[in-house]
Amino acid sequence: MKLDRLLAITMLMLGRKRVGAKELSERFEVSLRTVYRDMETLSLAGIPIISYAGEGGGYEIMESYRLERQFLTLEELQALVVALKGISSTLDDRDVSRLLDKVGAMLSSADRERIGGAAEEMVIDINPWGGGAQEKAKVASLRQAIRDRRVVRFGYTDAGGQRTERRCEPVRLVLKGYIWYMYGFCRTRQDWRLFRLSRVRGLEAGAEAFERREEPGGTEPLLWSGLGKDETQRLKVITLRFERGTRVWAEDYFGTNDSVLRTEEQPDGALLVETRQPDEPWLVHWLLRFGTGARVLSPPELAAAVRTEAEAVARMYASADRPLSAEAGYARRE
Repeated sequence: MKLDRLLAITMLMLGRKRVGAKELSERFEVSLRTVYRDMETLSLAGIPIISYAGEGGGYEIMESYRLERQFLTLEELQALVVALKGISSTLDDRDVSRLLDKVGAMLSSADRERIGGAAEEMVIDINPWGGGAQEKAKVASLRQAIRDRRVVRFGYTDAGGQRTERRCEPVRLVLKGYIWYMYGFCRTRQDWRLFRLSRVRGLEAGAEAFERREEPGGTEPLLWSGLGKDETQRLKVITLRFERGTRVWAEDYFGTNDSVLRTEEQPDGALLVETRQPDEPWLVHWLLRFGTGARVLSPPELAAAVRTEAEAVARMYASADRPLSAEAGYARRE
């Protein structure tokens, strides 16, 4: 609507020094002629717009004209800007961009410079290292499907490596840590499920609409139970010893993890960790990542499973066509 566009243009110009007609045309997906008419309408409404011609030209609103911040302090606006920029790092969302423009419209040039400098003290980026573009595309597609209540189809690989084709009624996106999940009713399994987006392939939103079902119970328990059917009932208590060289990895992982029951530093610098972990096949592979830097002290059946897997890995390399050696590639690096 024209009124919405005029308000958005005003907010954008209040938060910026100068905006070109071409940028406004592309941002709001209108013609240059429409931009010129909008500028004339805003001027007639009493907004003091200044026009600059030539290279580097564009439109500005006089510095003396700005919205009152009312009940927000400069520190509160700074926190809002940092949070919104963090959200925009993982979402391609015009609403977030427009909200940032509106926040900027509440500030004078001096305040914007103060907030800009202070905002550099903290950066929130919840994208994983070296990634983000594919996740953004999936999130954008799912948000639209949730709004339109459209059934989605996709291939899904579970924690055990099993690939299945799914049809789901998506109702919610969940960001836990830096990992995105989709929560919804899985028609394939006829139950509520939580799907990790990094394991979703070939996502398509179909034309079929659905009526939203009543969720069984509270949201939070369902979100966790969706990580695996009855997974919360398949936890086992394990005790691990991390040697001095690998304890920093253990501290990174277990330092803020509610699954930890007890930690105990050893005289030789090693770290003992007692924790509850899901009784799933991936646990053995996760423990093997530490190599000889971690040892399972209990339960004995888990230690045996790790040993069996390690022996299988050793046999695989021992049966290679050509024996491995330092000269073949991976020499020890100091």
